[in-house]
Amino acid sequence: MANLIRFGVSLEQKLLQGFDSLLKEKKYSNRSEAIRDLIRESLVKQEWLVGKDVAGAITLVYDHHKRDLVNKILDIQHDFGNLIISLQHIHIDHNNCLELLAVKGAPQKVQNLSDTLRSVKGVRHCALSMSTTGRDLV
Repeated sequence: MANLIRFGVSLEQKLLQGFDSLLKEKKYSNRSEAIRDLIRESLVKQEWLVGKDVAGAITLVYDHHKRDLVNKILDIQHDFGNLIISLQHIHIDHNNCLELLAVKGAPQKVQNLSDTLRSVKGVRHCALSMSTTGRDLV
């Protein structure tokens, strides 16, 4: 790793024990990598708060037999087409479909897309997973 800097951290014993237990559970090989991931996660959250372009995924589950539901979802997707960079449609079973929307853009607009899809009657589940474009992360 280029420009690697070492620094010390002081923690209460109980907090460190809890952290070490979490490291084992999450399969981290060392504390440094876990701390790097925690820092990156905080930086990604900050990107969403300050309004930088972000990337993410919206997961949508719905019954495609529900009257006009598919058309409503498609209309919304077309209205937000500038944010959607990819879409995958999966038939879970005879009634249920899963859609995965890869999105990129202003965080408020991405959140608005997710909220708009979630509010459509007949959508059984909608989840937004926020991420980063990676431009400003190490």
